[in-house]
Amino acid sequence: MTKTFKMIAAAAAVLAAFSCSSMEEMVKMAENVEISCEPGVLEAVGGSIDPVVKVTYPDGYFNPKAILEVTPVIVYGGEEARMAPFVYQGEKVKDNYKVVSSAGQTVTEKLHFDFVEGMEKCYLELRGVVKAGDKEFALPVRKVADGLNTTYMLAKTEGIVPFKADNYQDTYTAKAEGQIKYLVNSSEVRNQEIKGSSIKDFQKTVDAINANDKATVKSTEIVAYASPEGAQDLNNKLSGKRSESAAKAWSKIMKGYGLTDPEIKSLGEDWEGFQKLVSESDIPDKDLILRVLSMYSDPNVRESEIRNMSEVFTALKDEVLPELRRARFIANVEYANYTAEELLKAVEENTDVLDEEALLRAATLVKDKAQKEALYEKAVKKFNSARAQFNLGALYLAQNKLDKAAAAFAKTDANDPEVENALGVLALRKGDLAAAERYFKAARTPEAKTNLGVVDILTGNYDKAVQDLADAKGCCHNTALAYLLTDQLDKAEKAIHCGSAECAYLKAIIAARRGDAAGVKANLEKAYKDKDLKARAANDIEFAGYDI
Repeated sequence: MTKTFKMIAAAAAVLAAFSCSSMEEMVKMAENVEISCEPGVLEAVGGSIDPVVKVTYPDGYFNPKAILEVTPVIVYGGEEARMAPFVYQGEKVKDNYKVVSSAGQTVTEKLHFDFVEGMEKCYLELRGVVKAGDKEFALPVRKVADGLNTTYMLAKTEGIVPFKADNYQDTYTAKAEGQIKYLVNSSEVRNQEIKGSSIKDFQKTVDAINANDKATVKSTEIVAYASPEGAQDLNNKLSGKRSESAAKAWSKIMKGYGLTDPEIKSLGEDWEGFQKLVSESDIPDKDLILRVLSMYSDPNVRESEIRNMSEVFTALKDEVLPELRRARFIANVEYANYTAEELLKAVEENTDVLDEEALLRAATLVKDKAQKEALYEKAVKKFNSARAQFNLGALYLAQNKLDKAAAAFAKTDANDPEVENALGVLALRKGDLAAAERYFKAARTPEAKTNLGVVDILTGNYDKAVQDLADAKGCCHNTALAYLLTDQLDKAEKAIHCGSAECAYLKAIIAARRGDAAGVKANLEKAYKDKDLKARAANDIEFAGYDI
């Protein structure tokens, strides 16, 4: 028994000595292990760092009885980010790790790190420990990548949400109108019509227009008609005579009012007027009347039906037809609306005089955000303005008041493409890229397509970003960045057409990739107007090797 124990102990001692020797040999030969990293400079994409590391163990290196643990580590600013180690085993190890042949083998691993602030200046290293039994030896640390490219993070992520436009007109038109009525089959202008309330009201309105600095009579008309219950030829002639008698009356009635001579029109039978008066009347079965008349396209047949109906329906004869035997006096008036200065004055003194469109226009003129908000709120309260409600949300977004913006948009039409785009921007601002993408794809507006390009950049879909941003209006920054990220330097440079510090920074990167040291320096000097960009440049791998 004692002899057996001594033999086992001796064998164990020999094995331990062999194991230590073998591990030390792996440490000594570690420099023969080839390691490569793709990309050579780490790149952050969509908040992740996912390089691929390839390790080639030469023939005779990996001991069949060894276990090797390799830990990828990103070192940055005095901090470290570690992955769980990859564990490999020799061919004679009875375990469940990945086997590496002693005859030589290449192992490829995809690494993953979540980007955290401060990693802009970092390096990736592999730390190895070789084990056998209860012994372990550390392999020399191998740096496999130096620096991290975070250029995609230059994307502007505010999103585009245009305010809904107002329909405010600098000028608007209106008609001032009076009329004289005729007896059946007559074209004589009666004295009681000339002195009637309709003509007197017309004269008063013209007086008021002449006294109004903002009003101008652009043209005048006389339009004569006949009621549609007689023969068509007779009614056409009667309408013509009425236009002539009305013109003579005009020359007397409107003398001294400074109006241009009217355009004289004779329109014959007034079918439109007839249908309008009947539809607005209280006549029983009026819908039946209109439906029956709509069945006939022949004017003569319709006239016959009218005459028949006039005997049955007294209201047609007494209330409708007499109103159609007339000549209209018309003044076409153009009014100048409030000027910008007058709108701003009204904002300060009395917004009650402003209608919905004027309130919406005034909101575009004021600079103060609180005043804008008050104008939109008034338009919502007074006119139930859907556009003002939307613009409230857009105003809150512009101030990055996301909760208020969400509450404002919740009161709008969720099926409105502009609202869908706005909700996408809300999601984008909150970092929910999946929701933002859904909203932008549903909206399908030009702005939504541009905003979708931002999501493409943030998720690393750079080729699609180029497509979505190619026709973007407004700021050129993200379009240029998309071209830059796909290494289309000429297109990136051509896309830049503004002089912002951010665009100057992109130009500096373009120059750096071209090896243009002078261009790097000149553009960074412009970019340094933004202190944040100056701080970024100090750690930006894009400018490695340049004196910045």
